[in-house]
Amino acid sequence: MAIREILTVPDPILKEVSQPVDQVDDDLRELMDDMLQTMYAADGIGLAAIQVGVPKRVIVMDLAGSDEEAKPRYFVNPVLSDPSDTLKPYEEGCLSVPTVYDEIERPDRIHIQYLDYDGNECEEIAEGMFAVCIQHEMDHLEGVLFIDYLSRLKRQRAVQKVKKVEKSKDRDAA
Repeated sequence: MAIREILTVPDPILKEVSQPVDQVDDDLRELMDDMLQTMYAADGIGLAAIQVGVPKRVIVMDLAGSDEEAKPRYFVNPVLSDPSDTLKPYEEGCLSVPTVYDEIERPDRIHIQYLDYDGNECEEIAEGMFAVCIQHEMDHLEGVLFIDYLSRLKRQRAVQKVKKVEKSKDRDAA
């Protein structure tokens, strides 16, 4: 397993639409393992393959709390349907938009179909934080970031903030 670089805004790769996966094989499982390791190293709860520069429809997630045992989840070619009419606001953040958080409204319940780590077909109802996280990560697969839901001014400020943080990191590393 390897920790991969997480792309940050304004990297244009993050705006690409991810492509479906043909099959779940050892190469894909290696990608998912790397993604999970990368997500854990960055203290995240979800990561889409496009965030590590791989435009495939793959998501990893772990919503276990810091005091709980890890509960990794893998979603290959996920499809969302039947969102609830009830929207709930949640404060969201993103590993590709570090240090930026804002409230986003999303359906609080949604149906999801996907292939798991072993290529098995699965479906379930996502609710609460799981629903928020899967919708957030699904947006990545469509080239959408959570800041795209914000006003133009807030979005511009977010990108500037990330650029400043990244520049500071680069300066510190030099």
